[in-house]
Amino acid sequence: MLTLLTYPRNGTVFSLSPFCVKAALLLAYAGQTWTREDLNDPRKMPHRKLPVLRTPGGLVPDSNAIRAWLEQQGTDFDAALGTRDRAQAQVLIRMSEDTLYFHVVRDRWDNDTVWPTIRDSYFHEIPALIRRPVTSSIRKSVHNGLMFQGTARFSETERSQRLDQDLRALADLLKGQDFLFGAQISSADFSVASMLQAMGTTPVRTPLVSRILDDAVLQPYVDRVFETVPLP
Repeated sequence: MLTLLTYPRNGTVFSLSPFCVKAALLLAYAGQTWTREDLNDPRKMPHRKLPVLRTPGGLVPDSNAIRAWLEQQGTDFDAALGTRDRAQAQVLIRMSEDTLYFHVVRDRWDNDTVWPTIRDSYFHEIPALIRRPVTSSIRKSVHNGLMFQGTARFSETERSQRLDQDLRALADLLKGQDFLFGAQISSADFSVASMLQAMGTTPVRTPLVSRILDDAVLQPYVDRVFETVPLP
C-alpha cells in the first residue's frame, strides 16, 4: 500500500499545500491504491518538506519525484501530447510552481490581514500561551525567504500587476477548451489547477481569493480538473 504523507486539509480542499494536492492528483490519475497520512511537522522528512510518498521501496520526496516514480510504474501523464506540447507543459509547470506559488505564500503568510487566521488554524496544536512567539519566528523566516526570492520586494500594486499578467495568460490558453492542451487532462493541469485552487482557498477573502473565485475562465477550469480527477 502506498501512503501519501501530506499536510492536513484546508476545509474541503485535500491539503493546505498545493504540492500535496498535486501529488494526490497524480496518484488518483495513475489509478494507484493509496492512503493519506497527515503531518504538521516535516522536519524528519528527506527534504524537510511535504509531500512524501511512502512506497514498499522507501520514501519518495517531492511532487516531481513522485511523478517520476509513478511514470516508472507505467503511467504516462501526457500520453496525448506531442514533443512540443510536452515541452510547453513543463514550462507551465515551472511557471506555476516557481512563480505563482510565491503569491500564495505571500497572501497567506506575509499578509497582516490573513496572518492571525493562518497562525491559529495552521498552528492550533501549539499551546496558545507560546503560539505567538513561536509562529512569529516561523513567519519571519518565510518573509525573509520571500524577500530573497523577490516577491516581497514589490509593492502590492506591482505584485498584482505581475500576477495578473500570468493569470490572463492562463485564461487565454484555456479559452474554448477544457484543459490547457485541449480535451485531455495533462501533467500541466495538475500543477496549475492545484496552485489556482490554493490561491482561491486562503481562509480569508483577500483580493487574490476574489480574483480567482470571480474569474469566469479560471475558476470553472479548477472545478473541471477536480471533477475529472476526484480526490478523497
